[in-house]
Amino acid sequence: MKTEVLESIKKTESEVKATIESAKEEHKRMIADAELEAANLVAKAKVDAEEYKIKRISDAKAKAEKRYAKITTEGAEHAEAIKKSAEKKLDAAIGILVSQFEERLNV
Repeated sequence: MKTEVLESIKKTESEVKATIESAKEEHKRMIADAELEAANLVAKAKVDAEEYKIKRISDAKAKAEKRYAKITTEGAEHAEAIKKSAEKKLDAAIGILVSQFEERLNV
């Protein structure tokens, strides 16, 4: 009877040790899985952040190009208006200069 009890205890101890080892292995696997998942999440976040940065830069560049085009168009239109106004006044200005020149020659 003592032998049977001792054998039963040894068997139970062996089973407990196996269960503990199995739990330790499962613990290691769970930690490794969690670390891998965390690394994947960090990598995805970096990719998402890079994509967001590229989109924001692209949007800002498009906005700047549109504003540049508007400003240069408005500037060209303004310059053309000034040129036309100056051309309209050119004959009068020439007439005034010629008159003043003639007056000084006759003086």
